[in-house]
Amino acid sequence: MTILIDTVAWVRVENGRILCARPRGKGVFYIPGGKREGAESDLETLLREIKEELTVLLDPDSALHVGTYEAEVPDLPGGAVVRMSCYTADYQGSLVVSGEIEEMAWFSYADRPSVPPVDQLLFDDLKAAGELR
Repeated sequence: MTILIDTVAWVRVENGRILCARPRGKGVFYIPGGKREGAESDLETLLREIKEELTVLLDPDSALHVGTYEAEVPDLPGGAVVRMSCYTADYQGSLVVSGEIEEMAWFSYADRPSVPPVDQLLFDDLKAAGELR
């Protein structure tokens, strides 16, 4: 039986680079966001996770769905799959790592191998659209 890990992510691209975050104790960067809690909607999950991780408030009225991606998780046995629903949104505040996040960085397409397979699918689409250099 395949395990589905349902996540929501914030896609923030500036100057041809995408914002990525590395959780404490992990060696891999991810697109910021996280798992849904209970019956949260995508938007509720997105707003909560980004406030917790990067201390900024996303503008819910500016949120736009840019794609949903699925990929297997190579490190987990049993065929686990991550589904990542991705949204852009404007924000207020200063980006500062908080809580479970140890580091943030702005990645170009050349950094694609440093993120998990599901994030790589987003990188590919952003590169094809001319948004990621």
